[in-house]
Formats: sequence, structure tokens, C-alpha cells
Amino acid sequence: MGGIAAAAGFGTWMWIRDSFHRGGIPSPLRRAEEADDVFSHALFSGTRLARTFDAADIGDARANGDIGLGDDPEPDWKLIVDGANPVSLDQIKALPKVEEITQFKCIEGWNFIMKWGGARFSDFAAAHASGLTEKPWVGLETPDGEYYVGLDRASAMHPQTLLAYEMNGQPLTNDHGAPLRLLIPVKYGIKNLKRIGKISFTDVRPRDYWAENGYDYDSGF
Repeated sequence: MGGIAAAAGFGTWMWIRDSFHRGGIPSPLRRAEEADDVFSHALFSGTRLARTFDAADIGDARANGDIGLGDDPEPDWKLIVDGANPVSLDQIKALPKVEEITQFKCIEGWNFIMKWGGARFSDFAAAHASGLTEKPWVGLETPDGEYYVGLDRASAMHPQTLLAYEMNGQPLTNDHGAPLRLLIPVKYGIKNLKRIGKISFTDVRPRDYWAENGYDYDSGF
């Protein structure tokens, strides 16, 4: 029985490995990935909030991933908004400040709980992207363009989605995305882009770094 089970498992793996590839991913795995996207979208709701925690639950943060963080941020950093005027950090800090204690989940299986402070993405969009916010997609990228993510409009405008400039009451450090990062607790960490350099509101689904490397585009949970 054990031999039969092992042979079946090996045969299944060989079938997956040798299947027709779509975008560099075996077709059966690509279909599973597309199913994940469907389920994620079906479960998403602008009124369904990620769990929040108490201050006593805050633990040690883990810095993971440095794509797009090769250099220190520019002293005169400004957020580029495609189709609108650049926005300074002081302008973002002038928006209503929101603090939330949420769980940051990584696709690698680890997580941590942190207190984040910043402006709601929806408040930022209303103040600094007038006339663009009805477009169905939002793209964000680091100043050097090396890391980039795409979000559907509803996810970007979710009430817990922040343009965060603080972690645990302190300004962000470089390895956590200073001076400004995306915090979207209804998505896995790969969507929580560090050191935002540019935001685009678009009619076309933006490119996404990890979706191009085999992960599902939505990355929700």
C-alpha cells in the first residue's frame, strides 16, 4: 500500500512537472493559482476587516526582502502620482492619522504583529489624485522601479489600507521601507510594498513582481 501511494505521488509530481507551462508555471499549478484569485476576490469585502490586536500582542518585527531598497531614500523624497502633482511626506502627514495594530503575514509562513501609523490610502487618493480614483487598478513601485505591485481599486481603498510612515510609534527605518510604505493587512506581505516611489491609477491591470514569478496576483487571505 505504501509503495502504491508513493508511486502515485511520484507520478502526480512528474505529471505536474512535465505539463504544458503557462508563463513559466506548469499548467495545473497555474490553474490552481487562478482558482486562488477567484476565491480571494469572492471572499473580499470592503467591510470585512483584518483582525486587530492589543498593544500587549506586539512582538519583534522581521525585516524581509530588500528589492528596491539598495540605497538610502533621497533627502528630498517625493511621492510621484502619475497624472497629478508630486506629494511630500509632510503633505501625507497632514492627512488624518490612523493607527492600527495588525498582523503582517508572509507567504513563507511566518508573521508578526506591529502597530502602524499613517494615512488611509483612500484619504490620500481623495486629496491628491482627484479625478483618477475611479479607475479600476492601482500600481505602486519603488523609486528605482525594481519592485512593483498591482492592486484592484477596492483593495487599495479598503479602510485598513495605509500609506504608513510609522511603526510602533517611530518613523520607519530603511529596512522597513522608509520614508513611506504600503500597509494592507488583508493581503500577504508581498503586496505590502516598501519605500513607495510612484503610484499610478490605471484602466489596465498593472504588472506585479511576484505574480510574474509564479504567485497569484491577488495574494489575499
